[in-house]
Amino acid sequence: MFDLERWQEIFETLRKNKLRTFLTGLSVASGIFILVILLGFSKGLENGVKSQFERDASNLITVWTGVTTKGYKGLNPGRYVQMKNENFDFISQKYKSNIEHETAIFSIWGAEITYKNENVNYQVRGVMPDHQFIENADMETGRFVNETDVEETRKVAVIGKKLRQDLFKDEDPINKEIKIYGISFKVVGVFIDPGGEREEQQAYIPLSTSQKVFGAGDNIRNILVTVKMSDNFEDAVTLSNNMSTAIETELKQIHTVAPDDTSAVRVFNTLEEAKKIYSLIDTIQFVFWVIGVLTIIAGVVGVGNIMLIIVKERTKEIGIRKALGALPLSIIGMILQEAIFVTMFAGLFGLIFGLGLLEIVGPQVQHDFIKYPQVDFNIALSAVFVLVFAGAVAGFFPAYRAAKIKPIVALRDE
Repeated sequence: MFDLERWQEIFETLRKNKLRTFLTGLSVASGIFILVILLGFSKGLENGVKSQFERDASNLITVWTGVTTKGYKGLNPGRYVQMKNENFDFISQKYKSNIEHETAIFSIWGAEITYKNENVNYQVRGVMPDHQFIENADMETGRFVNETDVEETRKVAVIGKKLRQDLFKDEDPINKEIKIYGISFKVVGVFIDPGGEREEQQAYIPLSTSQKVFGAGDNIRNILVTVKMSDNFEDAVTLSNNMSTAIETELKQIHTVAPDDTSAVRVFNTLEEAKKIYSLIDTIQFVFWVIGVLTIIAGVVGVGNIMLIIVKERTKEIGIRKALGALPLSIIGMILQEAIFVTMFAGLFGLIFGLGLLEIVGPQVQHDFIKYPQVDFNIALSAVFVLVFAGAVAGFFPAYRAAKIKPIVALRDE
């Protein structure tokens, strides 16, 4: 039941102690505000890291080779380890049950690409059909390289959105011919990539065509495979790590490379890197929560202290109330209501201010590793209710102390 007189009494008490009430409310509001900001930026950090992994498949194993740095089995250092189609076929067959997508790549860097009078120098990659899913590339128009293109060594090309803009401007590129080093290729598709313009400058052609047209024989530059994900993330990481280690060991044996030569055969496992980074994010979020909660606790302690002071100052008044027949529960309710009001009002103010700041500043933050800092409103509101509960607990002990005061003792208080 709404008790107008009690609310008038609460506001009168707060007015008499404006500075003390303001400082107490400020400590509570700042606690919620700091928690909201910290949670918002931890979410922004998570969004930023996820956007980095969205550029390519997060369960990717990449294999590339370099020059040997150590002699091994009579062979001198300084040899370039050249992967072949047979290396890709070996990995594809051996790990078939654990592979989701796979492709071998032959890259031509800075290739001269022309259409009519337009001329650019971008990367051209010979790939297999699964490359579309490994790169998370979406088709804006047309299609990607398919199996028939690879089998029949077709001279077709799939170009990125940026490359299309540079060569074709507003013209539809589908079924038009571009020239790569003077060799004609028919454009069959335009792709967009979450990696942005840098990825969209490329052109993809069938792997077999790139090897034949550019005199690569059966040479390949890279092998990319994605590991089948299980329901258990740890199991997927373990499988990916085991595959990475095994592939590196086997390729070193095939190409007669020293087991401890880290430059000749390299295998990069994004799933393991994702685990490390997400573990770091979890740690950062935990630290942010601890800092925010400790700040809130400081505010709650302030509420408890001010209630103790209020009870001390109003000892005689409480004694008179009890002498006139006020029940202990009524005394407790009066003190608790004041504590809850101060805590809730300050907490909601800090919440609204924090969320408002994130709404204004959040869209402006476009750092590579921090994107769209935001906080779930339900989580923030839950934090306020927890704060109010904590404030009630903090106010209970002074209220209980007030209820236990004997009227005769209270009336003698100076």
